[in-house]
Amino acid sequence: MKTTIIPSYLQTSQGQRADKILRNCVHCGFCNATCPTYQVTGDELDGPRGRIYLIKQVLEGNAPSEHTQLHLDRCLTCRNCETTCPSGVHYSRLLDIGRHLVEQSVKRTWSQRVQRSALRSFFLSPLFGPTLQLGRLLRPIMPAAIKKTIPLRNDIATGTSSQAHTRKILLVQGCVQKSLQPAIDVAATRVFGAIGIQTINAATSACCGALSHHLSAEEVALQQIRHNIDSWLPLLEQNDIEAITMTASGCGVMIRDYPHLLADDTEYAVKAKRISEAYRDPIEIVSADGDRAIEQLKKEPKASSNKPSVAFHPPCTLQHGQKISGQVEALLTALGYTLKPFANNHLCCGSAGTYSITQKNLSRKLLHNKISSIEAADSDMIITANIGCQTHLQSATEKPVRHWLELLI
Repeated sequence: MKTTIIPSYLQTSQGQRADKILRNCVHCGFCNATCPTYQVTGDELDGPRGRIYLIKQVLEGNAPSEHTQLHLDRCLTCRNCETTCPSGVHYSRLLDIGRHLVEQSVKRTWSQRVQRSALRSFFLSPLFGPTLQLGRLLRPIMPAAIKKTIPLRNDIATGTSSQAHTRKILLVQGCVQKSLQPAIDVAATRVFGAIGIQTINAATSACCGALSHHLSAEEVALQQIRHNIDSWLPLLEQNDIEAITMTASGCGVMIRDYPHLLADDTEYAVKAKRISEAYRDPIEIVSADGDRAIEQLKKEPKASSNKPSVAFHPPCTLQHGQKISGQVEALLTALGYTLKPFANNHLCCGSAGTYSITQKNLSRKLLHNKISSIEAADSDMIITANIGCQTHLQSATEKPVRHWLELLI
């Protein structure tokens, strides 16, 4: 793609990165074929190619409008287009640049500003847990529409302590999962223990930075990332830890992006790379042990019980963001689970962090499509690897939705 980015911006590192990304794009439109929002609206500007043109116009000096912002907001950042693109276009990185520039030029409406500020404040507040608990207590008397938005808490497995092992990993809790579904991290600790790995809990339970980043509070996100790096690096160095992990794949892809987000920070760029390189998704850690891990997990109580048939929904942050595909399915199959395939499992469920709140109509359409496909597979249970997807899917189905780690132990 030919570009004429304004010289003042082209002289910056971000401008140079944007120019390189744009020049890789060949206008082929393959990205639209797998873009969830384009599938729903049929609007070129709601597909990656159209959004790339919008960002290109801004970089070339055209003033963005609310119209520009609307179509960039509608992107789920699912990165399906990056999986599809034959030219290797880093669309998500270009989108970050475009959103930041538009945010500086286009003032949001009062309601949008209040909503975005409230979402960041609430989800990252110490009040989130108690408020959720109160909602669960009042859930039986609430209208059905509201009741579905309040997730029930799964039972926590017993025996949560992490036994001492030579191998150690750093398990980071994150911000909302410990209130929404603490059983997931409990299960992770027990699974890792079963294969001979001790989990060290991070002292901080701060957000990975994704929430603020996706809500265009960029400086807040960078502060959170720097705080995490300062907290995790000493733990890595002092405890002979082989990896950092989080059980939410959405957090995982954010951590892998730390070097990109702090590329221009001379103090933190190298540190961010160290953290990113140390990160492993839970399935990568378990799969790396191969047959030995499978044999150890087969000794656990759930290995001998009657196993439900499962439909595995691979989160976009796992299959497109982290480029991890097929590993969870292979593990579950090896452990004797019957997997029920369903159509369009590469498409987003519509969760995408706070997208289900800020873009409710599009999100609900995507959720309906996803649940319809899964229900057609007629499984006993739905399995996923991200707390956002889990909560979102559960709001639209009576089938139990669980994290894959909860099946193993």
